[in-house]
Amino acid sequence: MIKSKEDLKLYLQEDKKALYRKKRRPPFYDDVWKFEIALRKCEYYNNVKGFFHRFLLLFWKYRKFRLSQITGIHIPLNVFGKGLAIVHSGPIIVNGSARVGDYCRIHVGVNIGTAAGPEVLVPEIGNNVYIGPGAKIFGNIKIADYVAIGANAVVNKDIPTPSVSVGGIPARVISNKGSRGMMYDPEQ
Repeated sequence: MIKSKEDLKLYLQEDKKALYRKKRRPPFYDDVWKFEIALRKCEYYNNVKGFFHRFLLLFWKYRKFRLSQITGIHIPLNVFGKGLAIVHSGPIIVNGSARVGDYCRIHVGVNIGTAAGPEVLVPEIGNNVYIGPGAKIFGNIKIADYVAIGANAVVNKDIPTPSVSVGGIPARVISNKGSRGMMYDPEQ
C-alpha cells in the first residue's frame, strides 16, 4: 500500500520495469501505462491525508475514470502490490476486496471476483503471479507465489503449491514450470 511519496516513487518505478518501458514518460498512445500511473496517484492521494490532497485525488480519480472508459480496465484502489503489469487494454474487472501481491502480470479478459452469495468472498493472490488472457478467479481462495494461470482457466479452488502452472475449467495443475521466465522478476 502506498503511504508516502517514496512509496509512490517505488511503485511507479517497479510498474515501469514490469511493463518493460524504457522511456521516461508514456507516449500519447500508451493508455495502459497512463492508467497505471493514474491508479498509483489515486492510491497515494487517497491514503495520504491532507487538505490539498483531496483536490488532487479528485483530479486523478477523474483521470483514472476516463482512462478506464478508454481501456476497459476496472481496478479499484489498493488491490495490487508494486510491479503491476497490465499487458493489453481490454476488459479487466477486479473486485475491490481482492488482494494481489507484488509483480503480477495480468492479461485482457481477466475477472477477479467474489463467489456467489451475500458475503464478500474474494481471492488472495501471491507474488509473481502470471494471469493469462480470459482467466476467471473467484471465491475465497488463496493462490501461492510464482503461479502461472493459463488462458481461459477458471480458478475456484486454492492453489497452495508455489511455482506451478494451472489451466482448464475448473483449473488444475498442468505443469511444475510456474511463472518464472514469463514475466519481470526483480530477483533474477
